[in-house]
Amino acid sequence: MLPYILEIDGKILLWIQDFLRFDWLNPIVLFVTRLGDGGTVWIVLAALLLIGKKYRKTGGSMAIALLLGYLGTNLLLKNLVMRPRPFDAIPQLQALVHAGGWSFPSGHSTSSMAAGVVMFRQLPRPIGALALILAILICLSRLYVGVHYPTDVLCGALIGILAALCAIKLQKK
Repeated sequence: MLPYILEIDGKILLWIQDFLRFDWLNPIVLFVTRLGDGGTVWIVLAALLLIGKKYRKTGGSMAIALLLGYLGTNLLLKNLVMRPRPFDAIPQLQALVHAGGWSFPSGHSTSSMAAGVVMFRQLPRPIGALALILAILICLSRLYVGVHYPTDVLCGALIGILAALCAIKLQKK
């Protein structure tokens, strides 16, 4: 089963490369993917929310979710699974950026969904919806630029959602 999933993962990335990449879109997607580098955009937003009294709980929930996601993804799973990056494993794939470390699961996807889901659940709908849309765009950008397989992004996103729900529950206690 696993070889079949790996084969499909690679075929999806090559399909994205061949049919969804456009020269005019590349700079936009590169900007979006860089927003997720190191979780910086989410860390900054969490810090800003921690400053104001009205949304301090949201900032706290985001910080907890980001920490839980980081521990589960970057420290634990990446080092257990040790999946090579797709641009190292698929000769035909032309990555738009190169990332270090292991591929599975996607840290960008984990942090983006962890923070985006917290914001969606705890902030006024228009702001929360924009945060969630940005989170999803960052997840998808990782496929477009060729640094993650679809299963990396999917699992990273699921870990981020779980981290967000745990953080919200912890914050309530």
